[in-house]
Amino acid sequence: MTPVRPVDAASILLLDRSGENVRVLVGRRSSKHVFMPDVYVFPGGRRDAGDRLVPVASPLNALACERLAIKTGARCSDSRLRALGVAAIRELYEEAGITVGTPLAQSAAGALPFQPDLSRLRFLARAITPTGMVRRFDTRFFTLFTDEAGVDPAGATASHELEDLRWVDIFDHKGIEMPDITVLILEELQKSIQEDRTLPFGRAVPLYHTQRGRFLRDLL
Repeated sequence: MTPVRPVDAASILLLDRSGENVRVLVGRRSSKHVFMPDVYVFPGGRRDAGDRLVPVASPLNALACERLAIKTGARCSDSRLRALGVAAIRELYEEAGITVGTPLAQSAAGALPFQPDLSRLRFLARAITPTGMVRRFDTRFFTLFTDEAGVDPAGATASHELEDLRWVDIFDHKGIEMPDITVLILEELQKSIQEDRTLPFGRAVPLYHTQRGRFLRDLL
Protein backbone atom coordinates (compact mmCIF):
# COMPACT_ATOMS: atom_id res chain seq x y z
CA MET A 1 0.00 0.00 0.00
CA THR A 2 1.33 3.44 -0.94
CA PRO A 3 1.86 5.56 2.18
CA VAL A 4 -0.58 8.46 2.53
CA ARG A 5 1.26 11.77 2.57
CA PRO A 6 0.02 14.35 5.07
CA VAL A 7 -1.55 17.47 3.60
CA ASP A 8 -1.20 20.95 5.06
CA ALA A 9 -4.00 21.98 7.40
CA ALA A 10 -4.72 24.71 9.93
CA SER A 11 -6.87 24.90 13.04
CA ILE A 12 -7.74 27.83 15.26
CA LEU A 13 -8.35 28.05 18.99
CA LEU A 14 -10.53 31.13 19.37
CA LEU A 15 -10.18 32.32 22.96
CA ASP A 16 -12.57 34.43 25.02
CA ARG A 17 -10.87 35.93 28.08
CA SER A 18 -13.61 38.44 28.92
CA GLY A 19 -14.71 36.49 32.00
CA GLU A 20 -12.93 35.01 34.99
CA ASN A 21 -11.87 31.93 33.02
CA VAL A 22 -10.51 31.61 29.49
CA ARG A 23 -12.89 29.82 27.13
CA VAL A 24 -12.24 28.20 23.74
CA LEU A 25 -14.68 27.66 20.88
CA VAL A 26 -15.35 24.04 19.87
CA GLY A 27 -17.97 22.36 17.71
CA ARG A 28 -19.15 18.83 16.97
CA ARG A 29 -18.11 17.42 13.62
CA SER A 30 -21.00 16.14 11.54
CA SER A 31 -21.72 12.41 11.53
CA LYS A 32 -21.31 12.61 7.74
CA HIS A 33 -17.56 13.27 8.05
CA VAL A 34 -15.31 10.35 7.13
CA PHE A 35 -12.53 11.69 9.35
CA MET A 36 -13.37 11.95 13.07
CA PRO A 37 -17.19 12.22 12.98
CA ASP A 38 -19.29 13.13 16.03
CA VAL A 39 -16.46 14.55 18.16
CA TYR A 40 -15.78 18.09 19.32
CA VAL A 41 -12.88 19.91 17.70
CA PHE A 42 -11.59 23.42 17.06
CA PRO A 43 -12.56 25.03 13.72
CA GLY A 44 -10.10 24.05 11.02
CA GLY A 45 -9.38 22.08 7.88
CA ARG A 46 -7.00 21.54 5.01
CA ARG A 47 -5.17 24.35 3.26
CA ASP A 48 -6.84 25.00 -0.08
CA ALA A 49 -4.82 25.78 -3.20
CA GLY A 50 -6.57 29.14 -3.46
CA ASP A 51 -5.47 30.22 0.03
CA ARG A 52 -2.09 31.27 -1.41
CA LEU A 53 -3.83 33.81 -3.63
CA VAL A 54 -6.00 35.48 -1.01
CA PRO A 55 -4.87 39.07 -0.32
CA VAL A 56 -4.56 39.77 3.40
CA ALA A 57 -5.26 42.91 5.41
CA SER A 58 -2.28 42.25 7.68
CA PRO A 59 0.44 39.54 7.52
CA LEU A 60 1.48 37.06 10.17
CA ASN A 61 3.43 38.41 13.11
CA ALA A 62 7.16 38.07 12.31
CA LEU A 63 7.96 36.05 15.44
CA ALA A 64 5.06 33.65 14.86
CA CYS A 65 6.10 33.30 11.23
CA GLU A 66 9.68 32.43 12.18
CA ARG A 67 8.43 29.55 14.32
CA LEU A 68 6.03 28.49 11.60
CA ALA A 69 8.90 28.30 9.11
CA ILE A 70 10.97 25.85 11.17
CA LYS A 71 11.20 22.42 9.52
CA THR A 72 9.12 23.49 6.54
CA GLY A 73 11.92 24.53 4.20
CA ALA A 74 10.13 27.86 3.82
CA ARG A 75 10.86 31.48 4.67
CA CYS A 76 8.43 33.99 6.17
CA SER A 77 7.97 35.51 2.73
CA ASP A 78 6.78 32.15 1.39
CA SER A 79 3.13 32.18 0.30
CA ARG A 80 2.70 28.70 1.82
CA LEU A 81 3.08 30.06 5.34
CA ARG A 82 0.71 32.95 4.69
CA ALA A 83 -1.76 30.44 3.23
CA LEU A 84 -1.76 28.47 6.49
CA GLY A 85 -2.85 31.60 8.34
CA VAL A 86 -5.47 32.30 5.68
CA ALA A 87 -6.75 28.72 5.97
CA ALA A 88 -7.23 29.09 9.73
CA ILE A 89 -9.19 32.35 9.34
CA ARG A 90 -11.17 30.98 6.38
CA GLU A 91 -12.18 27.83 8.26
CA LEU A 92 -13.27 29.91 11.24
CA TYR A 93 -15.54 31.87 8.91
CA GLU A 94 -16.89 28.83 7.04
CA GLU A 95 -17.48 26.68 10.12
CA ALA A 96 -18.45 29.25 12.75
CA GLY A 97 -19.50 32.35 10.79
CA ILE A 98 -16.83 34.53 12.37
CA THR A 99 -15.06 37.23 10.33
CA VAL A 100 -11.52 38.30 11.20
CA GLY A 101 -10.33 40.98 8.81
CA THR A 102 -11.36 43.94 6.69
CA PRO A 103 -14.77 43.69 4.95
CA LEU A 104 -14.78 43.93 1.16
CA ALA A 105 -17.32 45.61 -1.06
CA GLN A 106 -19.71 42.99 -2.39
CA SER A 107 -18.56 43.58 -5.95
CA ALA A 108 -14.94 42.90 -4.93
CA ALA A 109 -15.62 39.86 -2.73
CA GLY A 110 -14.20 36.55 -3.89
CA ALA A 111 -14.17 33.31 -1.93
CA LEU A 112 -14.16 35.41 1.25
CA PRO A 113 -16.13 38.65 1.78
CA PHE A 114 -13.20 40.11 3.71
CA GLN A 115 -9.42 40.36 3.68
CA PRO A 116 -8.08 38.16 6.50
CA ASP A 117 -6.10 39.80 9.29
CA LEU A 118 -3.37 37.34 10.27
CA SER A 119 -1.45 39.65 12.60
CA ARG A 120 -3.00 38.40 15.86
CA LEU A 121 -2.54 34.68 15.20
CA ARG A 122 -0.21 32.96 17.65
CA PHE A 123 1.38 29.69 16.54
CA LEU A 124 0.60 27.24 19.36
CA ALA A 125 1.43 23.73 18.11
CA ARG A 126 1.93 21.45 15.12
CA ALA A 127 0.75 17.86 14.78
CA ILE A 128 1.20 15.31 11.99
CA THR A 129 -1.28 12.43 11.74
CA PRO A 130 0.52 9.07 12.21
CA THR A 131 1.10 6.75 9.26
CA GLY A 132 -1.50 4.08 8.62
CA MET A 133 -4.46 6.45 8.83
CA VAL A 134 -6.90 6.81 5.94
CA ARG A 135 -6.29 10.56 5.92
CA ARG A 136 -3.23 12.38 7.20
CA PHE A 137 -2.80 16.04 8.01
CA ASP A 138 0.13 18.26 8.92
CA THR A 139 -1.85 20.67 11.08
CA ARG A 140 -0.71 23.99 12.49
CA PHE A 141 -2.74 25.13 15.48
CA PHE A 142 -3.15 28.87 16.03
CA THR A 143 -4.67 30.84 18.89
CA LEU A 144 -6.63 34.08 18.57
CA PHE A 145 -8.06 36.24 21.35
CA THR A 146 -11.56 37.55 20.60
CA ASP A 147 -10.87 40.97 22.16
CA GLU A 148 -7.75 41.51 20.02
CA ALA A 149 -9.58 40.48 16.86
CA GLY A 150 -12.71 42.51 17.61
CA VAL A 151 -14.84 39.36 17.65
CA ASP A 152 -18.11 39.09 19.58
CA PRO A 153 -18.22 35.59 21.14
CA ALA A 154 -22.00 35.62 20.83
CA GLY A 155 -21.64 35.85 17.04
CA ALA A 156 -20.50 32.26 16.54
CA THR A 157 -23.01 30.27 14.48
CA ALA A 158 -23.10 26.53 13.77
CA SER A 159 -22.68 25.19 10.23
CA HIS A 160 -23.12 21.90 8.38
CA GLU A 161 -19.46 21.15 9.17
CA LEU A 162 -19.42 22.11 12.85
CA GLU A 163 -22.61 21.63 14.83
CA ASP A 164 -23.45 22.52 18.43
CA LEU A 165 -20.83 25.23 18.86
CA ARG A 166 -19.80 25.69 22.49
CA TRP A 167 -17.54 27.98 24.49
CA VAL A 168 -15.67 25.66 26.84
CA ASP A 169 -13.55 26.52 29.87
CA ILE A 170 -10.05 25.48 28.79
CA PHE A 171 -9.48 23.85 32.20
CA ASP A 172 -12.83 22.07 32.37
CA HIS A 173 -14.06 20.11 29.35
CA LYS A 174 -15.56 17.13 31.17
CA GLY A 175 -18.35 15.38 29.31
CA ILE A 176 -17.24 16.64 25.90
CA GLU A 177 -15.86 13.94 23.63
CA MET A 178 -12.71 15.12 21.88
CA PRO A 179 -10.08 13.30 19.79
CA ASP A 180 -6.82 12.57 21.60
CA ILE A 181 -4.91 15.18 19.61
CA THR A 182 -7.48 17.86 20.44
CA VAL A 183 -7.05 17.08 24.15
CA LEU A 184 -3.26 17.25 23.78
CA ILE A 185 -3.42 20.64 22.08
CA LEU A 186 -5.79 21.89 24.77
CA GLU A 187 -3.30 20.75 27.40
CA GLU A 188 -0.58 22.69 25.56
CA LEU A 189 -2.81 25.75 25.72
CA GLN A 190 -3.38 25.24 29.44
CA LYS A 191 0.37 25.14 30.12
CA SER A 192 1.00 28.16 27.92
CA ILE A 193 -1.73 30.22 29.59
CA GLN A 194 -0.39 29.33 33.03
CA GLU A 195 3.12 30.42 31.98
CA ASP A 196 1.99 33.71 30.42
CA ARG A 197 -1.66 34.67 29.84
CA THR A 198 -0.66 36.90 26.92
CA LEU A 199 0.70 33.94 24.92
CA PRO A 200 3.85 35.62 23.54
CA PHE A 201 4.28 35.30 19.77
CA GLY A 202 7.83 33.93 19.83
CA ARG A 203 7.41 31.07 22.32
CA ALA A 204 8.71 27.57 21.54
CA VAL A 205 6.14 25.39 19.75
CA PRO A 206 5.62 21.62 20.22
CA LEU A 207 5.57 19.30 17.22
CA TYR A 208 3.69 16.03 17.69
CA HIS A 209 4.67 13.29 15.24
CA THR A 210 5.60 9.61 15.00
CA GLN A 211 8.95 8.10 14.12
CA ARG A 212 9.48 4.35 13.79
CA GLY A 213 6.23 3.75 15.61
CA ARG A 214 7.08 6.08 18.51
CA PHE A 215 4.90 9.09 19.31
CA LEU A 216 7.17 12.08 19.86
CA ARG A 217 6.91 15.64 21.11
CA ASP A 218 9.68 17.90 19.82
CA LEU A 219 10.06 21.65 20.23
CA LEU A 220 10.33 24.02 17.29
